[in-house]
Amino acid sequence: MGARKHKTAEAIKEARKTVAMARLNDVPTSPRKMRLVADMIRGMRVELALHALQYSSKEASNRLYKLLRSAIANWEAKNEGKRIEDSNLYVKEIYVDPGRMLKRVQPAPQGRAHRIRKRSNHVTLIVDSRIAE
Repeated sequence: MGARKHKTAEAIKEARKTVAMARLNDVPTSPRKMRLVADMIRGMRVELALHALQYSSKEASNRLYKLLRSAIANWEAKNEGKRIEDSNLYVKEIYVDPGRMLKRVQPAPQGRAHRIRKRSNHVTLIVDSRIAE
């Protein structure tokens, strides 16, 4: 690895240490359905996002609710002694990437077969404080 690339990678690694994030891998929901819920809470304050996810009728909202709680716990572990209410926490980034796809076969008429693609996804959620130290 070249020197410039190495320095950039080290800078990214250092910046990651101060960010509170949570990842959810191989969720057996299609990315399209998960993105609908992720778009709903992007940029929201944490308290409002928790309420929105708790009362949403989407199936993916339960998983994102737990993921958001995990990200908040990670933030509390990094910032000991600080309160969530005082720091004005919000959902800085949330993105859904496609995961592996299970390929199945469903019988069809006249001896044919249709391919069924069971999709999964990976969700990454980053919370941050709006108040700068």
